[in-house]
Amino acid sequence: MERQLKQFFDFLENEKKLSDNTLQSYKRDLKQFKRFLESYSLHYNKVSEDDINLYIKELQDDGKKASSISRAIASIRSFYQYALKKKKVKRDPTANVKSPKIEKRVPSVLTAKEVELLLDQPKDIDLKGTRDKAMLEFAYATGMRVTEIISLDIDDVNLEEGYVTCRNTNKEKTRTIPLGNMALKALKEYIEEARDIMIKDENQKALFVNVNGGRLTRQGFWKIIKYYKEQAHITKDITPHVLRHSFATHLLQNGADLKAIQTMLGHSDISSTQVYMQFQDGGLKDIYKKAHPRA
Repeated sequence: MERQLKQFFDFLENEKKLSDNTLQSYKRDLKQFKRFLESYSLHYNKVSEDDINLYIKELQDDGKKASSISRAIASIRSFYQYALKKKKVKRDPTANVKSPKIEKRVPSVLTAKEVELLLDQPKDIDLKGTRDKAMLEFAYATGMRVTEIISLDIDDVNLEEGYVTCRNTNKEKTRTIPLGNMALKALKEYIEEARDIMIKDENQKALFVNVNGGRLTRQGFWKIIKYYKEQAHITKDITPHVLRHSFATHLLQNGADLKAIQTMLGHSDISSTQVYMQFQDGGLKDIYKKAHPRA
């Protein structure tokens, strides 16, 4: 199975061009599944639907969340579909397997006042403060994923026209996101007054760099947000994704079109964007009741 897994991972990386985070998830899920097969002395091409259901039960008994189990089954299903296509197996044992039902969680969202309080924390008194101010303003202004933000190069930002080009993680799908005045002002200040001093290598392309002049990491970004959340005495758990949720929710509440928000967030399916509809301003209901003849 080791050889087939390696071929599958190469396919995901080189042909499907999945991001490193997604690829690592596949690897974790399938290596765990491999250990399960080994514990029962099962060969991967002899696995039955009952074996898959037994694996699901073991994951449930181990206390795994429905979302984790569902993702694991999706990884296993992808592997068997690939193996079937390559004629390594005669049938897909996951074909009729149903993943556990996942309850859609309500995204955690900050109020406009909480966002303002958080963004007011970084002080423009040193290089780090200037960078942090620009970074938080940028994250809330664009709604980009943390992986997308840390992957940005300096050339991806157009300060003159006021937009950023997000190339996603596979550098193929791109989307253009406008930058608001506050984010643009903070970004200009960071690029012109801090970034050049922070970088040690003039060939460094990263937009956001750490104190050593290298590209900022996911962990670095998370730590910065956690630090300012504590400074602001905000009790809610704040992650880069919470800023993304807040970006979408506040746009929707202020009248932005759902399709436009989908484009800016980079959602391939609008159903992913529709989750924010539950935060719609109650004022719309009042308008509907007053305006609709049969309301």
